Amino acid sequence: MAKPKKRYVCQACGSVATRWQGQCGECQEWNSLVEDAPATVFSQKHDLSSGGRLIALEGMEETGEAPERIGTGLAEFDRALGGGLVVGSAILMGGDPGIGKSTLLLQAAANIAKSGRGAVYISGEEAPAQVRMRARRLGVADAPVRLASATNARDILTTLGQGEPPALIVIDSIQTMFSDQIEGAPGTVSQVRGCAFELIRFAKECGSALVLVGHVTKDGNIAGPRVLEHMVDVVLAFEGERSHQYRILRGLKNRFGPVDEIGVFAMGAEGLAEISNPSSLFLSGREEPVAGSAVFPAIEGTRPVLVEIQALVVRLQSGATPRRAVVGWDGGRLAMLLAVLESRCGLNFSSAEVYLNVAGGYRLADPAADLAVVAALVSALADRPLAARATWFGEVSLAGEIRPVAHTGMRLREAAKLGFDRAHGPPADEAATIKGVSYDALDLLPKLVDRIMGGA
Repeated sequence: MAKPKKRYVCQACGSVATRWQGQCGECQEWNSLVEDAPATVFSQKHDLSSGGRLIALEGMEETGEAPERIGTGLAEFDRALGGGLVVGSAILMGGDPGIGKSTLLLQAAANIAKSGRGAVYISGEEAPAQVRMRARRLGVADAPVRLASATNARDILTTLGQGEPPALIVIDSIQTMFSDQIEGAPGTVSQVRGCAFELIRFAKECGSALVLVGHVTKDGNIAGPRVLEHMVDVVLAFEGERSHQYRILRGLKNRFGPVDEIGVFAMGAEGLAEISNPSSLFLSGREEPVAGSAVFPAIEGTRPVLVEIQALVVRLQSGATPRRAVVGWDGGRLAMLLAVLESRCGLNFSSAEVYLNVAGGYRLADPAADLAVVAALVSALADRPLAARATWFGEVSLAGEIRPVAHTGMRLREAAKLGFDRAHGPPADEAATIKGVSYDALDLLPKLVDRIMGGA
């Protein structure tokens, strides 16, 4: 790049000089020459301030039509999407290997194809015969879904451009796609980004709903460039433990609906079955009260879900190092609550092993679970079962205060619907309007310990 030359402009007459001097040679003014930084060579060659087409600007007050949605035939899938597939949208679905991503998408594609809309399923990892074998096992082999096994993005786009665009396009998976215009092997950052861009552009121009299946890393994050999640409209995570039959489809990003919505499925011999009432699912097997068990009304998006939190406290001989194990919750938050219980309530957990589990393979991120965890821990420590039809929720501070949380009414209504008639939580005016639930407001953690020790 050529080095730009300096120039000096007179502030009195505007004349230009190639070097600085005390007096202007044109107007004879003293100390009027000031260095002027000219445009760089790059900006001179890439000036974008003119030459483009005008863009129509719209006002915020103008109203437009709501985006058209396509039902997948799976109510739980539609719930996680915010109401169904939006025409022309791009969806990225990630999940562990074998969790059921391909099964779920094949079932959705079959339902859409049976409704008279076009559905194309392109696999870069399986041959069409393998996909047909899964379709026969799922009972959807008669659906008019068009199958293909391809990895070249140019071939895929050329094929899709022939005839009427399908309503749904499934690419399984984006890490297997490659473009002959980009250097690098399939799965590299440039290939994933370039292929995804071309597929998304085609979907938006033709009005097709595009679903990209993404691989995940050991940490559970979607593999590939982070920009891939910014390019799509919806990001879904398919979660679950292989030892459990239940699967949770969680919305992490949604430009057309609320985030953190979940859909609950159960994996069976004939594919994924919908679970319309997940609260009863995660509370199964609670016939008799057991010490260390507390029920927590969680909120996932707009859906309340009742889950069981189980705690076990085992006393050790002096000198042994106690262990802390957590499944389905944050281990750091458990350590914080144990410290609060020891400091504010005088309970001794330092010489005991503590195990905490969220039943059913569920994963909690709601801070309102603090009170339910504390109740389960105190119940396990005292070996006193909690009330059988009681729920617990609230956030615990380091000072031992029980702080209010959002959606109190929604939590209590879900509890009442499932037969729970008692609830313990922070002070809330909304709780008084819920019929059939006796609400016990707690503001300090020692009061909760007194309730449990007294047989709450």
